[in-house]
Amino acid sequence: MIGILLATYAAVFVAEIVGDKLLYTTGVLATRYRTVPILMGMLAAFMGKMAVAVAVGSAISKLPPLLVAGVTSLSFISVAIVLWRKPVGRTKEEMDRKYAKAAMVSFAAIFFSEWGDVGQITAATMAARFGAPFMVWAGAVSAMVTKGALAASVGAGVRQWLVARIPPRAVRYAGVSALLLLGLLSVLETLTEGHG
Repeated sequence: MIGILLATYAAVFVAEIVGDKLLYTTGVLATRYRTVPILMGMLAAFMGKMAVAVAVGSAISKLPPLLVAGVTSLSFISVAIVLWRKPVGRTKEEMDRKYAKAAMVSFAAIFFSEWGDVGQITAATMAARFGAPFMVWAGAVSAMVTKGALAASVGAGVRQWLVARIPPRAVRYAGVSALLLLGLLSVLETLTEGHG
């Protein structure tokens, strides 16, 4: 059984780490929010997405591309709006109190975007092949959390560097622009793959 967990971890991690936009999304979020709430929201989102992948198997790969693109675009636009409306200057105490909001933004950005992506399809395939849904789910969630933790760590380091060198308003513009661009790329990728 541990072999299934490790095989799933490796397969999902490798599939997800190369060119995945959620890796960058998590990094962008970490430039605006503290790392721990991002990790908490990310964990909840990955747990839910992989549970669906394992439960419904390959059906997620058959979701209508227009539906996936619509939900993905709404997700990225919503997160961009939240970042845009967020106050530019904050005290350390204000940042510490915003844990729940940061976790919810992280959850939404991850859970509501890129359904039927390579990580979910890999997990679904592993579940169908091995018939050990819990082990596949645990391996897939672990791989996704590893990926997200790496991105959040890099983002937190970037956040510290930015705070010391760049005006907060410029960080806001860059973060919102990056999220909108990532959302657009996700939608285009979803629609292009749906017709390919």
